[in-house]
Amino acid sequence: MGVQAALGYQHKAGNPIHRAMRSMAGSKPGAAFFSKTIQPIDGAVHKLTGNTTTATELLAGLPVVYLTTVGRKSGQPRRTPLVAVPIGDDLALLGTNFGGKRTPGWVFNLEAEPHVKLGYCTTEIDVVARSATADEFEAVFAAGGSIYGGYTKYRERVDGRDIRVFVLEQA
Repeated sequence: MGVQAALGYQHKAGNPIHRAMRSMAGSKPGAAFFSKTIQPIDGAVHKLTGNTTTATELLAGLPVVYLTTVGRKSGQPRRTPLVAVPIGDDLALLGTNFGGKRTPGWVFNLEAEPHVKLGYCTTEIDVVARSATADEFEAVFAAGGSIYGGYTKYRERVDGRDIRVFVLEQA
């Protein structure tokens, strides 16, 4: 059984409101706004709903996973909400950071310790992350762009750094 099935993770096309929110979030101003606000809002909604949904899922129709890494400097658990992209039976994560200039911290943590936990709704499993191959990298961006156009826009905006893509497989 792959990671998608183990978590019950799936994407849906979304309604017109979801698609409008996705479009806004992918824009430069939307990305700037959500990069600063969505993580704490998602966390609050996740907690209030007994870990069953997030603001991102309610507003944009995008299911959110929670990646729990170990801080490479602190050694402390770090929990990050992310939109995963299905690849085969597994899931992939894109280190786009909303198209920002900096590589997200979870990327460095994942590179330092690839054995992590991945949660969706009320299910959490152990996974191992590996860097995507060149072919997988392109496949993940193609699939990601069809789910959420922001990924394509973020890729175009990122300059001066490599975007890391990871494939997550069950441990």
